[in-house]
Amino acid sequence: MSLNITNAQRAEVLTQALPYIQKYYGKTVVIKYGGNAMINEELKQQVMQDTVLLHLIGVKVVLVHGGGPEITDMLKRIGKESVFVDGLRVTDKETAEIVQMVLAGKINKSLVNLLEIRGGKAMGISGLDGHLITAESKDERLGFVGKITDVNVEPILDLLKHHYIPVVSTVGCDKEGNVYNINADTAAAYIAGALEAECLISMTDIAGLLADKDNPDTLIPKITVSEAKKLFKDGTISGGMIPKIECCLEAIEKGVKKVFIMDGRVPHSLLIETLTDEGAGTMVVGD
Repeated sequence: MSLNITNAQRAEVLTQALPYIQKYYGKTVVIKYGGNAMINEELKQQVMQDTVLLHLIGVKVVLVHGGGPEITDMLKRIGKESVFVDGLRVTDKETAEIVQMVLAGKINKSLVNLLEIRGGKAMGISGLDGHLITAESKDERLGFVGKITDVNVEPILDLLKHHYIPVVSTVGCDKEGNVYNINADTAAAYIAGALEAECLISMTDIAGLLADKDNPDTLIPKITVSEAKKLFKDGTISGGMIPKIECCLEAIEKGVKKVFIMDGRVPHSLLIETLTDEGAGTMVVGD
């Protein structure tokens, strides 16, 4: 889509972005790219474009991705039904193999490819590489769903040092070599904390935190940890929002300065959030 704007207007837009570019220059930003925000091909291309732009203006971008819908699709193709307990996929040995194949293979490499053809320098790794994510069983009812016990960000730091965009798929392993399916929100929170990131941006298929979950006009633009805890108690944060906000609080606890939850379905929401006054979702900060 071509916008009819003059060169002077273009220059004005770039000038307004300057303080934000200065703010994030040389800083680490972790982007959690959710499975549901990946479905629309055109939006996916824009997210990759925005990620490359941030990378080229000197932001150290780390992309952590999930891929729930594609895993479900692949399981369906082999005639295996997806079963969920408390929003988490029950993962037997065969499902763990499919998860590894889809996340660390198909999705991870296709995102690397998209970043590369847009002029980024990207490298795909999984939580298995360099023991990036060590895990144990979260709940025996869930099988090979992992609870993170340790994060080793050395492989990510090495890639950042050589000016790559690390693209991380969220599978982990234990000392026996068992492979675990790891929740991408949780993995992103742990990785952002270990990297002492400037911010964690969670791109998903919701507008952000709503005071009334049925009314998109009730978006809460900014919230502190203690305010969020009150909203857990009074039931404002409920259902699928619970693990998302819990991961935000976990990231803040682990040393991330701020966490954004935003709607990955909004065109260029990543740039709106990082390079403008406007913001595109809910910002969670410490007290």
